[in-house]
Amino acid sequence: MTNAATEALSVVVEREVAFPAEKIWRALTQPHLIEEWLMKNDFKPVVDHRFNLRADWGAVECQVLEVEPNKTLSYTWGAYGLESIVTWTLTPTSTGTHLRMEQSGFRGDQQQAYQGAKAGWPRFFGNLEQVLARID
Repeated sequence: MTNAATEALSVVVEREVAFPAEKIWRALTQPHLIEEWLMKNDFKPVVDHRFNLRADWGAVECQVLEVEPNKTLSYTWGAYGLESIVTWTLTPTSTGTHLRMEQSGFRGDQQQAYQGAKAGWPRFFGNLEQVLARID
């Protein structure tokens, strides 16, 4: 029998976007663009770089885990007792890029954070798509 408090949950959002991976990568890694679709930040696409995402409700402490330009970006996401990992995967398609985001590491007793992520990430994706449509 598994313990619901320790069972790990993940939020996954996937979209086909009509933009090349290089353009999406810029929006995922350039601080001024990240601010437009996610939060204020001091991000650098460098493994082990520690950065913060800041919003009116507080801050998220993060550390870059993996950087494979135009393919994979992964970082920790820590706030209010949540210690999770966000991983972006970009896969070229015939019409653009398959963009996948997974936030993993929610415990069963972190339903508020899990439900917030389930509601928030689709909105962030919508914001990201608006930024992608606007930038060169």
